[in-house]
Amino acid sequence: MSKRAAIVWFRRDLRLHDNEALTDAMKHADELLPVYIFDPREWRGTLPLTGLPKIGPHRAKFILESVADLRQNLRARGAELVVRTGHPEDILPELSKQCQASWVFCNRERTSEELRVQNLVEQNLWTIGREVYYSRGKLLYYTSDLPFPITQTPDTFSQFRKETERLTPVREPIPTPARVPLAENTGIDPGEIPGLEDFGIPEPPHDERAAIDWHGGETAGLDRLAYYLFGSQAISTYKETRNGLIGGDYSTKFSAWLALGCLSPKQVYAEIRAYEAKNGANDSTYAVIYELLWRDFFRLMGKKHGDKIFHKSGFREEGHPEWTKDQSLLKRWTEGQTGTPFVDANMREIARTGFMSNRGRQNVASYLVKDLKVDWRLGAEYFEHMLIDYDVTSNWCNWNYVAGVGSDPREDRYFNLLSQAERYDPQGEYVRRWCPELAALPAEYVHQPDALPANEQSDYGLDLGRNYPQPLVPSARYRDKPATKPTTGRRGRGRGGRRAIS
Repeated sequence: MSKRAAIVWFRRDLRLHDNEALTDAMKHADELLPVYIFDPREWRGTLPLTGLPKIGPHRAKFILESVADLRQNLRARGAELVVRTGHPEDILPELSKQCQASWVFCNRERTSEELRVQNLVEQNLWTIGREVYYSRGKLLYYTSDLPFPITQTPDTFSQFRKETERLTPVREPIPTPARVPLAENTGIDPGEIPGLEDFGIPEPPHDERAAIDWHGGETAGLDRLAYYLFGSQAISTYKETRNGLIGGDYSTKFSAWLALGCLSPKQVYAEIRAYEAKNGANDSTYAVIYELLWRDFFRLMGKKHGDKIFHKSGFREEGHPEWTKDQSLLKRWTEGQTGTPFVDANMREIARTGFMSNRGRQNVASYLVKDLKVDWRLGAEYFEHMLIDYDVTSNWCNWNYVAGVGSDPREDRYFNLLSQAERYDPQGEYVRRWCPELAALPAEYVHQPDALPANEQSDYGLDLGRNYPQPLVPSARYRDKPATKPTTGRRGRGRGGRRAIS
């Protein structure tokens, strides 16, 4: 009896634990050919409004490390990862013929660019008598377990949470297979994992000020999970520290591994429950689970509303004609030269490290959209290019939210940059870290250097307009304008606008 073979196409599920596509393939086939494909439409593609490369240096390096780790973990279980560069719709049919695979198993993606590739793969495989089997890989919840169809997902998070949290179970993660049966005697060359230079991507800068030393891959992701829960027990104070700006443990830092599927959200959930069983539950352990719910909510918004999350008017379909595409304003923002220190510090951090705190992301986004009146999509594209933890629905739905075209029921959500800076960086430690030209300023002026009298600037090494820019938005405007009050959740577990785990 001949052995049945199948291809497992890894995409944004670069792990062996809780990988439904891999598990389904092992149930149906005797031999597997694991495959990863670098699609030049993504790796050499540019973003439509800004012209930036879709994948910037920080995320590119993290992905390459994650693919290398996946290959190593497969080899440890008797298998191999076949790596190719090209169009999946061309490569997968050819590989399926070479290894005589009847099926291709993969975890389904839901946004338009990924859907177009999926459809082409499915069509080309169908013409040669092969089938695609789709599995789930991103969500904490199974969509079939939800108390509503995807098309009727509530458009506000609070309603979504109320309808799911008490009724919808979180399934146990699927165990990591001890062995993965490799399709043998196929004559297929595994191929080399390309380097950054193969895509014309420069090496990302190394900066000792980075929150943590990022390493891609399932191994590093599981190590971070174990450290944050059981090593440091930092999860026990997450609610108190989550709005921090400096250091590795003020937040989980799970986001990059979740975005690439190196960590399963169900695995994170299961480990949190194990931690609670051993050490006790509190508001902080719940708060991390709460953030996982936000990830599901944004992904479901992407499924429900499709390409509308990328449109200027979002899924509200209301115009905002005052938004501009002024490139000079965008440049000042991306380069951290706005003259508003809290914005500049955060923008310099993301440029140097590919990461920014959740608190920082909300503030710089509000500043770009509400203060500079720049089209929010330019900011979303910059984040897509730059963030090491870029996740399509979390990123774009967060920007929808700040711009007022998404799930926030209020029309004018506004962050007062001065009050935010004084609240979350009261002594200016974070600003001084990333804006050394302001290091000598006293705390009362570090967030508003334009308030320092001109005749006193030289006392602190400041020459406003020369070694630090005049502000695009004078600090006096923030002193005169109140911020939107933060929202609160049930039992006082307010999130203050925090959106999805970081």
